[in-house]
Amino acid sequence: MSNMDMSEALRMLAADRGITIDALLQVLVEALATAYKKRPGAAEEVIVGVNPDNMDITFTAYDVNDDGEWINERDDTPKKDELGRIAAVTFRQVMSQRIREVERERKFEEYANREGDIVSGTVQKTDTRYTLLDLGRVEALLPQAEQVLGETREPNARLKAYIVEVRRTPKGPQIVVSRTHPGLIMRLFEMEVPEIADRIVEIKSCAREPGQRTKIAVWSNDKAIDPVGACVGARGGRVRMVVNELRGEKVDIIPFSEDKRDFIAKAMSPAKVTEVRLSADETQADVIVPDFQLSLAIGKMGVNATLAARLTGVRLDIKSESEVAADGNAVVRRPVESAPDSVYAEGEWKTNTNSGAMEWHAADGSILSQEQVAAQSGASTEESKG
Repeated sequence: MSNMDMSEALRMLAADRGITIDALLQVLVEALATAYKKRPGAAEEVIVGVNPDNMDITFTAYDVNDDGEWINERDDTPKKDELGRIAAVTFRQVMSQRIREVERERKFEEYANREGDIVSGTVQKTDTRYTLLDLGRVEALLPQAEQVLGETREPNARLKAYIVEVRRTPKGPQIVVSRTHPGLIMRLFEMEVPEIADRIVEIKSCAREPGQRTKIAVWSNDKAIDPVGACVGARGGRVRMVVNELRGEKVDIIPFSEDKRDFIAKAMSPAKVTEVRLSADETQADVIVPDFQLSLAIGKMGVNATLAARLTGVRLDIKSESEVAADGNAVVRRPVESAPDSVYAEGEWKTNTNSGAMEWHAADGSILSQEQVAAQSGASTEESKG
């Protein structure tokens, strides 16, 4: 093989494997040194030099004395015909292995700094223990513990997942991903909402019960931009993309408030909150709701109350007005935006598919706009009759 042929072969190999020329030259140097030491009468140590411009190769040999010092430096470059045979053996026996090692290291470095990022892959293999996602050059492992219960994973279906860990293994990098991590929600909204990507709107906190419901608290750094509206999008288009990726998981978008009581009340959505009694250290709160809102406030299997507590970072005790009145305590009704006073029934906020506006859909079938809710929530504070 001529020097020009070798140069072209290295260039094509580097392009095919996605490896830099410099990395490939280093592999060549190490491989040639290994091949040299297998020659009869080879020196104890050798330094191989490769000129990247003309591919001239030199071998500088050394002996090693009793103190471990390299001595008797000399040129021991094989003749061209012998060098050609060494190079051929090197490529067959050593280069392939070293190239695989370089590829594995390159893939690890590519993903090592991507923990907390989101990737999209194709379902390659799935069973009760794990699912493998094909990301292109590498595979990602989706363990059973990181899978959403009941979520189907059909072969060749595309899934987005959150990178939780990148491990170095003898077979290459192992990328562990999750479909249950709250970070997946935050990254999905970042992809769909430009205001979040631009840091105009922030997701202050996120609480998730995978496959059932997620609550996120959002805040705008620009008073002219409504953070909830930005996340919902025109006709609910932005939040719909997130919900579709989550296979129908419900998402509550809550306006963040620095007023802890107000924030807790909003976090209980879609339930209507009468009053929030916060402890002095703000670590615990009694959340009082109308009797017929108690089950809605708690949610199926306690999900709504649990998520509200996680979202706000406060331990919440949900109580009905009757329970509080039975203890001899007066209830102060402070209307909030979670539901209108005149609609004391179960319901939830939904997005109007035509206008994109948020509406309150009560259990009795009535529908109120945000303006109507705000108007009815302006009632004066009154003490309940117990």
